[in-house]
Amino acid sequence: MRLAELIMAVVMACFSAYLMWKSAELPVGWIKGSGPGGGAFPFWLGAGMLLCCAWIIVRWARRLSPPSQSTEAYMDRRSLQLFLIGAGSLTVMIGLIHILGVYVSVPLYLIFYLRWIGHHAWPLTGGVGLLTPVVTFFFFEIGLKIELPKGLAGKHFLNELIYYPLYDIFL
Repeated sequence: MRLAELIMAVVMACFSAYLMWKSAELPVGWIKGSGPGGGAFPFWLGAGMLLCCAWIIVRWARRLSPPSQSTEAYMDRRSLQLFLIGAGSLTVMIGLIHILGVYVSVPLYLIFYLRWIGHHAWPLTGGVGLLTPVVTFFFFEIGLKIELPKGLAGKHFLNELIYYPLYDIFL
């Protein structure tokens, strides 16, 4: 477990640095009259991830975190099963974005994960499933003016029912 924590922190730190480097090819600051530059969110997300990775490495070196003190195996059979289910369902969600769009695929994934993996009650699961597309829509489409993929099925049907009225109200 100890070695796995260090390896993951180093790999994620490298990924974060790469993300910052590539996103800096676009403007990473605020563009007057337009909003954040094309590289702003990936750059600052990468910067935040890099800081977190550095903090994990410091805590690992000082043996302050439970994983850094552990001599147990990184994954037992149950952990591997949960990982494969999570990775498989995430892969399915990404594949469904092309067909159903972000506003349907992401809530379906969250509902599956919260209810059947996390064993959460239906009120919480349903609340997250219903609020996620609304919050995502307002954040990206209205706040940032970034259109997310609506998928083949959602381009006409969902636009007419949900998105066009919201656009009319807020834009």
